[in-house]
Amino acid sequence: MILVTGATGHLGTAVIDQLLKHTSTENFVALARSEEKAKALKDKGVQVRIGDFDDPASLEKAFAGIDKLLLISTVAQNRGEQQKAVVEVAKKAGVQHIVYTGVSLKDLSTSAIKWLMASHFETEDAIKDSGLVYTFLRNALYTDVIPMYVGEHVFEAGIYLPAGDGKAPFALRREMGEAVANVLLQDGHENKTYEITGSELYSYTDVAQALSELSGKSVSYTNADPTEFTEKLKQFGVPEFAILLTAGFAEDQKNHQFEEVTNDLENLLGRKPLALKEALKEIYKL
Repeated sequence: MILVTGATGHLGTAVIDQLLKHTSTENFVALARSEEKAKALKDKGVQVRIGDFDDPASLEKAFAGIDKLLLISTVAQNRGEQQKAVVEVAKKAGVQHIVYTGVSLKDLSTSAIKWLMASHFETEDAIKDSGLVYTFLRNALYTDVIPMYVGEHVFEAGIYLPAGDGKAPFALRREMGEAVANVLLQDGHENKTYEITGSELYSYTDVAQALSELSGKSVSYTNADPTEFTEKLKQFGVPEFAILLTAGFAEDQKNHQFEEVTNDLENLLGRKPLALKEALKEIYKL
């Protein structure tokens, strides 16, 4: 029996959709924080268990009879503490195998957002220390988040980010979800770590070029000054946490933190993942 956490989120939804295609609903359950959040899952015929990462007692009940647990990393600021608690409850409940979705990063010690990224690797350590079988899926940056970083007026105003000429192996979230589902349904992934990346590295100059070709408009990329970029976001009323994230991810890309390409995603999918231009065409419906 498989349990999927984060099942109402974007990646969790992609995983659930793939599981529905390839196995019976008798073989997996989804975790949700409330009946209300679980409605869409139940409408698909998915079994749902209610549990909250901040309520270990609810997790003990939800994890009963589970063999394989997919722990999709949360976005909470206390993510590290939450996920370590999940690992403890999972071991106590008799879970045999934890699949964890972390992050693909070259050097945590020099990351501009070490305060955020460290919890991914701390969670991996906690899982290893637990003695449970593990599979770590270290995800590259989602192509799907590019619209958030470049803004809703990208076709008129272009891209303005302090990302330099740094590149990232962007990959579609739905293809990552498909790969995760395959790991959950297959044997042979025990105690392995995969770097889940696209097949090529792309800079924001490449993103601008792809958007230009797809839209027929001239989309430019401006390598922004980091201080001016942060000030502009403040002037626009962007929340401080969102500014820290946006500027931090841009700085890490500028410093080449994400420049690692593997065949892991391709191998797990059984095909090459979509290239940047095709992925952006799908995302922007162009």
